[in-house]
Amino acid sequence: MKKTLGKILQIALPLGLGVFLIWYIYNSFTPEQLAETKTYFSNANYGFVLLSVLLSVLSHFSRSYRWSFMLEPLGYTPKLANNFMAISVAYLMNIFIPKSGEVSRGIILDKYENIPFEKGFGTIISERVVDLIFLLAFTALALIIKFDVLSEHLSETIPVSAVYFIVIGFVVMAILIFVFLKFSKSNINIKLKTFILGLKDGVLSIVKMKKKGAFIFHTFLIWGLYLLSFYVALFALPETASISFGTIIITFVVGSFTFAFTNSGFGTYPAAIAGMLTVFGVAWPVGVAFGWIVWTSNIASILLFGCLSLFLLPIYNRKKIIDT
Repeated sequence: MKKTLGKILQIALPLGLGVFLIWYIYNSFTPEQLAETKTYFSNANYGFVLLSVLLSVLSHFSRSYRWSFMLEPLGYTPKLANNFMAISVAYLMNIFIPKSGEVSRGIILDKYENIPFEKGFGTIISERVVDLIFLLAFTALALIIKFDVLSEHLSETIPVSAVYFIVIGFVVMAILIFVFLKFSKSNINIKLKTFILGLKDGVLSIVKMKKKGAFIFHTFLIWGLYLLSFYVALFALPETASISFGTIIITFVVGSFTFAFTNSGFGTYPAAIAGMLTVFGVAWPVGVAFGWIVWTSNIASILLFGCLSLFLLPIYNRKKIIDT
């Protein structure tokens, strides 16, 4: 019962937040702002939007190729097409259930490439750790570049006492988690440690891999393409085409966090992008329109390639299915 409730909340809370933000933004618009936002949609240069999407898809190919470097030390050489389709399905799954895509990737390679789920999933966890490091690096860069503007904005909107309370809360939470993992003998902790040990081979694949240079190159390429995709999309609207490098970085970071920790940014991505652009002087309707254009185009791409992959996976691997 508790597991079922937890799964329902995992799906319902991010979706509920997204729906609320969509409702809130829509109702906060005056009729003039709503008409202005519609004008931005109709006048946008969708050639730049298409180029932005293509760059994003190219990053998925690079991610598929990079994944092979992590699986090779474990003795597996999956087909690049299966890697790409597994990743495409993962992005599709994440639209509906946050973080379910990682599980689906492991399941697909287990089914079509005979790679044990624990080992495949371990490499995915390793990959996510590397991606998190890059995201944090971008975050640090953004904070350094725009520290003065952000600190002034936060001091005007959030009381200092609240900031202290949040920091103390995070520290206390970290201590409690450490104590639980260190000393608890509960079934949950035992299962968690067993699972972590089962992922050991996959997590250590980065250390064991022979092509570390290629792995690092593709990691930089993936994140470079992410940033370039976002940058190109800015040219879809004249009002966003000339924003500064620092604003681009921090807006990109905020958008990346919403994609990573919600249902692929449903409702949250446009709101976060618009809110951040507003801090740096971009009009609210412009930010909302830009956020929705970027989010919608990326989700359309994810739906297209994800559904195609679900359809093509059994066809592409039909010989293996017949043999088994």
